[in-house]
Amino acid sequence: MKVILYMAMTVNGMIAGTDDKTNWLTKEEAESYCSIVREAGCLIVGRRTYHILTKQPEFQEFNNAKLIVVSHNDVRLVDPSHAVAHSPQEAVDLLSDFREIIVAGGGILNASFLAANLVDEIFLDIEPVILGAGIPLFKGQSFERDLKFLGQKMISDSEIQLHYEIVKENSYKG
Repeated sequence: MKVILYMAMTVNGMIAGTDDKTNWLTKEEAESYCSIVREAGCLIVGRRTYHILTKQPEFQEFNNAKLIVVSHNDVRLVDPSHAVAHSPQEAVDLLSDFREIIVAGGGILNASFLAANLVDEIFLDIEPVILGAGIPLFKGQSFERDLKFLGQKMISDSEIQLHYEIVKENSYKG
């Protein structure tokens, strides 16, 4: 099983504005995101991201995907097929039958998965926007991971997707 962190972010590493707004995301980025979730068949998000996601039109794209919400608190689920996990490891365990697992935010969840050393690959869709304040890609935990660059592709005329592998051994130094 491979755990993939997939996020869209601004050039300066924000995944949303301070008001949780992501109106700077493009149709091409949404199509890329929906495609990778459909292909994997599953998705892990944090509680706040879940509540934001369920209000988006793209949410209908995930009707057939197994969705796990990671939260320390109770979560009101919009669909009884969705499940709650209380830790990143529990979320991964709930999806152990899947070949690929997509983790898609927020910043606290992203950091907790990396701190727990559960991420194998990262896809970052870089949007041509800079926000002076907002929610960072990683928030709330200290960790350090070496990455191996696997490739990039243009997803529109102004957006690029970067693809990295998390180096699991300590010998990688670029």
